Amino acid sequence: MSTNGNAGDLTARNVVITGGTGQLGAGVCQAFLDLGAEVHIPAFNTREIERFALSSHERVHITPNIDLTDEQSVVEFYSSVPTLWASVHLAGGFAMSAITETSKDDFMQQINMNAVTAFLCCREAAKKMDKSGGRIVNVAARPALEPRSGAGMAAYSAAKAAVSTMTQALGEELKEKDILVNAIVPSILDTRTNREAMPDANFAAWPKIDEVATAIIFLTSPQNKITSGSLLKVYGKS
Repeated sequence: MSTNGNAGDLTARNVVITGGTGQLGAGVCQAFLDLGAEVHIPAFNTREIERFALSSHERVHITPNIDLTDEQSVVEFYSSVPTLWASVHLAGGFAMSAITETSKDDFMQQINMNAVTAFLCCREAAKKMDKSGGRIVNVAARPALEPRSGAGMAAYSAAKAAVSTMTQALGEELKEKDILVNAIVPSILDTRTNREAMPDANFAAWPKIDEVATAIIFLTSPQNKITSGSLLKVYGKS
């Protein structure tokens, strides 16, 4: 994919991308590589690592067996990364079920996979960037901003709402340190998995991976000096 020519040069800048071996992650990784960044991926799913096309790239550094819901694991991973410019948190999970069919374990799983991972990664990234500044990008979701659209997925919606609120709070807390914290807010991404799950949907209306990657690149760019605490809607036409 091609990236925005105004995004700036990220040569030799270290960028963490959680969920980097996933479908969105691969596109985001490529966008950062195109701009010269060193990409660091904490990975947990062995199968995703094996089929990740960029795993052998000289500027892609994958650390396996990292559980982003485990505090010590996250602390150790960020401690191993050199001076950090940007941390992009794509890792998360989705589940859909009626409230009467949702157990406490189901609810906590969504909180852990989405909100806890984002919290721990934001915290450790902020520590790493404390003296030098940097950029943090989280991923919320449309139901976080439009709760009624979260009917049938209350646990997921609540978890992403936590990510949304945390992003805005941290955007205010960290901006004086030149650490700008923002989130993208997708509707339904045009991925292979989503197409298989919703074969009758209008795929043309869904935001494309390269389009979302471009939005993330802007938020993490040195050219972005004033946007923090924002929730950037990337709905496409859906």
